[in-house]
Amino acid sequence: MKTLSACDMIEDSGVRLTATIGMFDGMHLGHITLIDALKQEAQKRCQSSAVITFKQHPQQVVNPDGSPRALMTLDKKIEAITSHDPQYLILLDFDDRLSKLSARDFMLMLHDRYHVDTLVMGYNHRFGHERNKSFAHYVEQGRNVGVEVVKAPEYLGEHAPVSSSIVRQLIAGGRVEDAMNCMGHPFELAGKVVHGFHNGRGIGFPTANIGEIDKNIILPHNGAYAVMVNVDQRWYEGMVNIGRRPTLDNGDNISIEVNIFDFDSDIYGKPITLHFVRFLRLEFKLGSIEQLRAQLTYDKQLSRQILDNYLANKS
Repeated sequence: MKTLSACDMIEDSGVRLTATIGMFDGMHLGHITLIDALKQEAQKRCQSSAVITFKQHPQQVVNPDGSPRALMTLDKKIEAITSHDPQYLILLDFDDRLSKLSARDFMLMLHDRYHVDTLVMGYNHRFGHERNKSFAHYVEQGRNVGVEVVKAPEYLGEHAPVSSSIVRQLIAGGRVEDAMNCMGHPFELAGKVVHGFHNGRGIGFPTANIGEIDKNIILPHNGAYAVMVNVDQRWYEGMVNIGRRPTLDNGDNISIEVNIFDFDSDIYGKPITLHFVRFLRLEFKLGSIEQLRAQLTYDKQLSRQILDNYLANKS
Protein backbone atom coordinates (compact mmCIF):
# COMPACT_ATOMS: atom_id res chain seq x y z
CA MET A 1 0.00 0.00 0.00
CA LYS A 2 1.24 3.46 -0.88
CA THR A 3 0.55 6.34 1.53
CA LEU A 4 0.12 9.88 0.22
CA SER A 5 -0.10 13.11 2.20
CA ALA A 6 -1.76 16.43 1.41
CA CYS A 7 1.54 17.62 -0.08
CA ASP A 8 1.81 14.68 -2.48
CA MET A 9 0.19 14.15 -5.82
CA ILE A 10 0.10 11.33 -8.34
CA GLU A 11 2.33 12.21 -11.28
CA ASP A 12 1.67 9.12 -13.41
CA SER A 13 -1.39 9.93 -15.53
CA GLY A 14 -1.94 6.21 -16.09
CA VAL A 15 -2.88 5.69 -12.43
CA ARG A 16 -6.63 6.16 -11.90
CA LEU A 17 -8.25 5.73 -8.51
CA THR A 18 -11.54 4.52 -7.14
CA ALA A 19 -11.64 6.11 -3.70
CA THR A 20 -13.73 6.39 -0.58
CA ILE A 21 -13.52 8.99 2.14
CA GLY A 22 -14.21 9.11 5.87
CA MET A 23 -12.69 9.38 9.35
CA PHE A 24 -12.59 5.58 9.84
CA ASP A 25 -12.38 6.14 13.59
CA GLY A 26 -12.55 2.80 15.38
CA MET A 27 -12.56 0.82 12.11
CA HIS A 28 -15.96 -0.77 12.77
CA LEU A 29 -17.99 -3.26 10.72
CA GLY A 30 -19.56 -0.47 8.67
CA HIS A 31 -16.09 0.72 7.65
CA ILE A 32 -15.12 -2.81 6.65
CA THR A 33 -18.27 -3.09 4.50
CA LEU A 34 -17.33 0.21 2.84
CA ILE A 35 -13.73 -0.83 2.09
CA ASP A 36 -14.93 -4.15 0.67
CA ALA A 37 -17.32 -2.26 -1.63
CA LEU A 38 -14.48 0.10 -2.59
CA LYS A 39 -12.23 -2.75 -3.68
CA GLN A 40 -15.03 -4.37 -5.67
CA GLU A 41 -15.78 -1.12 -7.51
CA ALA A 42 -12.09 -0.52 -8.23
CA GLN A 43 -11.71 -4.03 -9.63
CA LYS A 44 -14.75 -3.60 -11.89
CA ARG A 45 -13.21 -0.43 -13.32
CA CYS A 46 -9.65 -1.77 -13.53
CA GLN A 47 -8.58 1.08 -11.23
CA SER A 48 -6.56 1.23 -8.02
CA SER A 49 -8.40 1.44 -4.69
CA ALA A 50 -7.76 4.33 -2.30
CA VAL A 51 -8.96 5.20 1.19
CA ILE A 52 -8.96 8.94 1.94
CA THR A 53 -9.00 9.98 5.57
CA PHE A 54 -7.95 12.84 7.83
CA LYS A 55 -5.21 13.23 10.40
CA GLN A 56 -7.61 15.03 12.76
CA HIS A 57 -11.36 14.96 13.26
CA PRO A 58 -13.08 17.72 11.25
CA GLN A 59 -14.87 18.85 14.40
CA GLN A 60 -11.49 19.85 15.89
CA VAL A 61 -11.44 22.60 13.25
CA VAL A 62 -15.10 23.57 12.82
CA ASN A 63 -16.20 23.07 16.45
CA PRO A 64 -13.19 22.61 18.75
CA ASP A 65 -15.21 22.74 21.98
CA GLY A 66 -17.58 20.05 20.73
CA SER A 67 -15.04 17.77 19.10
CA PRO A 68 -15.57 14.11 20.09
CA ARG A 69 -12.90 11.97 21.69
CA ALA A 70 -11.29 9.51 19.28
CA LEU A 71 -11.67 5.73 19.36
CA MET A 72 -8.10 5.14 18.22
CA THR A 73 -4.87 7.00 17.58
CA LEU A 74 -3.85 8.01 14.07
CA ASP A 75 -1.15 5.31 14.00
CA LYS A 76 -3.67 2.62 14.99
CA LYS A 77 -6.14 3.89 12.40
CA ILE A 78 -3.50 3.69 9.67
CA GLU A 79 -2.64 0.17 10.83
CA ALA A 80 -6.32 -0.85 10.80
CA ILE A 81 -6.96 0.56 7.32
CA THR A 82 -3.78 -1.05 5.99
CA SER A 83 -4.92 -4.46 7.26
CA HIS A 84 -7.80 -4.34 4.74
CA ASP A 85 -5.44 -3.88 1.78
CA PRO A 86 -6.43 -0.79 -0.17
CA GLN A 87 -3.75 0.05 -2.71
CA TYR A 88 -3.48 3.69 -1.60
CA LEU A 89 -4.02 5.57 1.64
CA ILE A 90 -4.38 9.34 1.29
CA LEU A 91 -3.91 11.26 4.56
CA LEU A 92 -5.24 14.80 4.48
CA ASP A 93 -4.88 17.60 7.02
CA PHE A 94 -8.36 18.87 7.79
CA ASP A 95 -7.71 22.59 8.11
CA ASP A 96 -9.73 25.77 7.78
CA ARG A 97 -9.19 25.91 4.01
CA LEU A 98 -10.41 22.38 3.50
CA SER A 99 -13.42 22.95 5.75
CA LYS A 100 -14.66 25.72 3.44
CA LEU A 101 -14.52 23.67 0.23
CA SER A 102 -17.79 22.72 -1.42
CA ALA A 103 -18.34 19.08 -2.34
CA ARG A 104 -17.71 20.01 -5.98
CA ASP A 105 -14.40 21.73 -5.26
CA PHE A 106 -13.31 18.92 -2.97
CA MET A 107 -13.98 16.31 -5.65
CA LEU A 108 -12.22 18.49 -8.22
CA MET A 109 -9.15 18.56 -5.97
CA LEU A 110 -9.27 14.77 -5.59
CA HIS A 111 -9.62 14.35 -9.36
CA ASP A 112 -6.81 16.71 -10.31
CA ARG A 113 -4.29 15.92 -7.57
CA TYR A 114 -4.91 12.23 -6.93
CA HIS A 115 -6.58 11.07 -10.18
CA VAL A 116 -9.80 10.02 -8.44
CA ASP A 117 -12.26 9.05 -11.17
CA THR A 118 -14.74 7.18 -8.96
CA LEU A 119 -15.87 8.03 -5.43
CA VAL A 120 -17.62 5.38 -3.36
CA MET A 121 -19.71 7.16 -0.72
CA GLY A 122 -20.47 5.45 2.54
CA TYR A 123 -24.12 4.97 3.47
CA ASN A 124 -25.48 8.33 4.75
CA HIS A 125 -22.00 9.91 4.50
CA ARG A 126 -21.74 13.61 3.64
CA PHE A 127 -18.75 15.86 2.94
CA GLY A 128 -18.09 19.44 1.90
CA HIS A 129 -19.42 22.46 3.77
CA GLU A 130 -22.96 21.95 2.39
CA ARG A 131 -23.69 18.76 4.33
CA ASN A 132 -27.49 18.85 3.98
CA LYS A 133 -27.46 17.90 0.29
CA SER A 134 -28.92 14.73 -1.18
CA PHE A 135 -26.95 11.88 -2.71
CA ALA A 136 -28.20 13.03 -6.14
CA HIS A 137 -26.48 16.38 -5.52
CA TYR A 138 -23.13 14.63 -5.04
CA VAL A 139 -23.68 12.59 -8.19
CA GLU A 140 -24.38 15.75 -10.19
CA GLN A 141 -21.47 17.72 -8.75
CA GLY A 142 -19.12 14.78 -9.34
CA ARG A 143 -20.23 14.47 -12.94
CA ASN A 144 -19.36 18.14 -13.47
CA VAL A 145 -15.72 17.53 -12.51
CA GLY A 146 -15.23 14.06 -13.99
CA VAL A 147 -15.87 11.96 -10.87
CA GLU A 148 -18.45 9.19 -10.88
CA VAL A 149 -20.12 8.97 -7.46
CA VAL A 150 -21.57 5.62 -6.36
CA LYS A 151 -23.19 4.61 -3.08
CA ALA A 152 -21.78 1.77 -0.98
CA PRO A 153 -24.20 -0.74 0.56
CA GLU A 154 -25.31 -0.23 4.15
CA TYR A 155 -23.95 -2.63 6.77
CA LEU A 156 -26.94 -4.80 7.68
CA GLY A 157 -25.29 -7.43 9.86
CA GLU A 158 -26.30 -8.67 13.29
CA HIS A 159 -25.05 -5.57 15.11
CA ALA A 160 -26.47 -2.91 12.78
CA PRO A 161 -26.74 0.03 12.87
CA VAL A 162 -23.07 0.79 13.39
CA SER A 163 -21.30 4.15 13.42
CA SER A 164 -18.34 5.70 15.19
CA SER A 165 -20.69 7.88 17.25
CA ILE A 166 -22.66 4.81 18.38
CA VAL A 167 -19.44 3.00 19.35
CA ARG A 168 -18.28 6.11 21.21
CA GLN A 169 -21.53 6.20 23.20
CA LEU A 170 -21.22 2.51 24.06
CA ILE A 171 -17.68 2.92 25.39
CA ALA A 172 -18.53 6.05 27.33
CA GLY A 173 -21.34 4.06 28.94
CA GLY A 174 -19.08 1.13 29.82
CA ARG A 175 -20.69 -1.21 27.28
CA VAL A 176 -17.36 -2.40 25.91
CA GLU A 177 -18.65 -5.82 24.85
CA ASP A 178 -21.35 -4.21 22.68
CA ALA A 179 -18.69 -1.86 21.28
CA MET A 180 -16.48 -4.84 20.48
CA ASN A 181 -19.35 -6.49 18.60
CA CYS A 182 -19.89 -3.32 16.54
CA MET A 183 -16.20 -2.93 15.73
CA GLY A 184 -15.33 -6.60 15.29
CA HIS A 185 -12.41 -6.11 17.69
CA PRO A 186 -11.98 -4.91 21.28
CA PHE A 187 -11.59 -1.28 22.20
CA GLU A 188 -7.90 -0.59 22.83
CA LEU A 189 -6.23 1.71 25.33
CA ALA A 190 -2.45 2.12 25.28
CA GLY A 191 -0.01 3.94 27.53
CA LYS A 192 3.01 3.39 29.76
CA VAL A 193 3.33 1.88 33.21
CA VAL A 194 3.95 4.66 35.74
CA HIS A 195 4.29 4.78 39.51
CA GLY A 196 1.01 4.85 41.42
CA PHE A 197 -0.08 4.47 45.04
CA HIS A 198 1.40 0.94 45.47
CA ASN A 199 -1.57 -0.16 47.57
CA GLY A 200 -2.55 -3.18 45.49
CA ARG A 201 0.37 -5.40 46.38
CA GLY A 202 -0.35 -5.04 50.08
CA ILE A 203 -3.80 -6.61 49.65
CA GLY A 204 -2.69 -9.34 47.27
CA PHE A 205 -3.62 -7.66 44.00
CA PRO A 206 -0.57 -5.81 42.61
CA THR A 207 -1.49 -3.37 39.86
CA ALA A 208 0.26 -1.56 37.06
CA ASN A 209 -0.74 2.09 36.99
CA ILE A 210 -1.19 3.26 33.40
CA GLY A 211 -0.26 6.78 32.34
CA GLU A 212 0.79 8.71 29.21
CA ILE A 213 -2.48 7.83 27.48
CA ASP A 214 -3.30 9.95 24.44
CA LYS A 215 -5.57 12.70 25.82
CA ASN A 216 -7.70 12.62 22.66
CA ILE A 217 -8.76 8.99 23.20
CA ILE A 218 -12.07 8.30 24.89
CA LEU A 219 -12.04 6.49 28.24
CA PRO A 220 -14.60 3.87 29.23
CA HIS A 221 -16.97 4.72 32.06
CA ASN A 222 -15.50 4.45 35.55
CA GLY A 223 -15.63 0.87 36.80
CA ALA A 224 -13.98 -2.54 36.61
CA TYR A 225 -13.44 -4.48 33.38
CA ALA A 226 -12.09 -7.82 32.23
CA VAL A 227 -9.22 -7.07 29.83
CA MET A 228 -6.50 -8.67 27.77
CA VAL A 229 -3.14 -7.06 28.52
CA ASN A 230 -0.15 -6.79 26.21
CA VAL A 231 3.21 -6.10 27.82
CA ASP A 232 6.69 -7.12 26.69
CA GLN A 233 5.06 -8.34 23.45
CA ARG A 234 3.01 -11.01 25.24
CA TRP A 235 -0.71 -11.20 26.01
CA TYR A 236 -2.05 -11.88 29.51
CA GLU A 237 -5.47 -11.99 31.11
CA GLY A 238 -6.27 -9.28 33.63
CA MET A 239 -8.76 -6.88 35.16
CA VAL A 240 -8.61 -3.10 35.25
CA ASN A 241 -10.22 -0.44 37.39
CA ILE A 242 -10.88 3.04 36.03
CA GLY A 243 -11.79 5.58 38.66
CA ARG A 244 -10.97 7.14 42.01
CA ARG A 245 -10.52 4.00 44.19
CA PRO A 246 -12.90 5.22 46.90
CA THR A 247 -12.25 2.37 49.35
CA LEU A 248 -8.57 3.34 49.53
CA ASP A 249 -9.41 7.06 49.69
CA ASN A 250 -6.89 8.09 47.03
CA GLY A 251 -8.45 11.46 46.21
CA ASP A 252 -10.33 12.72 43.17
CA ASN A 253 -7.83 11.95 40.40
CA ILE A 254 -8.86 9.28 37.89
CA SER A 255 -6.46 6.34 37.82
CA ILE A 256 -6.28 3.35 35.49
CA GLU A 257 -4.83 0.35 37.29
CA VAL A 258 -4.60 -3.16 35.89
CA ASN A 259 -4.02 -6.39 37.77
CA ILE A 260 -2.27 -8.77 35.35
CA PHE A 261 -2.96 -12.42 36.12
CA ASP A 262 -0.06 -14.86 36.56
CA PHE A 263 2.47 -12.07 36.16
CA ASP A 264 5.17 -10.75 38.49
CA SER A 265 7.76 -8.63 36.68
CA ASP A 266 9.01 -5.07 36.98
CA ILE A 267 7.46 -3.23 34.02
CA TYR A 268 7.70 0.40 35.14
CA GLY A 269 8.26 2.66 32.17
CA LYS A 270 7.25 0.01 29.62
CA PRO A 271 4.47 0.31 27.00
CA ILE A 272 1.25 -1.47 27.89
CA THR A 273 -1.94 -2.08 25.92
CA LEU A 274 -5.39 -3.08 27.16
CA HIS A 275 -8.15 -4.73 25.13
CA PHE A 276 -11.49 -4.27 26.89
CA VAL A 277 -13.61 -7.41 26.75
CA ARG A 278 -16.41 -6.96 29.29
CA PHE A 279 -17.69 -4.62 31.99
CA LEU A 280 -17.62 -6.16 35.47
CA ARG A 281 -19.13 -3.60 37.84
CA LEU A 282 -19.32 0.05 38.77
CA GLU A 283 -16.83 1.48 41.22
CA PHE A 284 -18.20 1.73 44.77
CA LYS A 285 -16.85 2.23 48.28
CA LEU A 286 -16.52 -0.84 50.50
CA GLY A 287 -16.45 -0.81 54.29
CA SER A 288 -13.02 -2.33 54.82
CA ILE A 289 -9.88 -3.66 53.17
CA GLU A 290 -11.14 -7.19 53.85
CA GLN A 291 -14.32 -6.50 51.90
CA LEU A 292 -12.25 -4.99 49.08
CA ARG A 293 -10.04 -8.08 48.99
CA ALA A 294 -13.10 -10.33 48.79
CA GLN A 295 -14.61 -8.23 46.01
CA LEU A 296 -11.36 -8.29 44.01
CA THR A 297 -11.13 -12.07 44.49
CA TYR A 298 -14.62 -12.44 43.02
CA ASP A 299 -13.79 -9.99 40.18
CA LYS A 300 -10.70 -11.99 39.31
CA GLN A 301 -12.57 -15.31 39.21
CA LEU A 302 -15.27 -13.80 37.01
CA SER A 303 -12.68 -12.17 34.74
CA ARG A 304 -10.89 -15.49 34.22
CA GLN A 305 -14.16 -17.13 33.16
CA ILE A 306 -14.99 -14.28 30.79
CA LEU A 307 -11.51 -14.14 29.24
CA ASP A 308 -11.08 -17.90 28.95
CA ASN A 309 -14.39 -18.01 27.07
CA TYR A 310 -13.37 -15.03 24.91
CA LEU A 311 -10.09 -16.69 23.92
CA ALA A 312 -11.78 -20.02 23.23
CA ASN A 313 -14.32 -18.41 20.89
CA LYS A 314 -11.65 -16.29 19.23
CA SER A 315 -9.42 -19.22 18.27
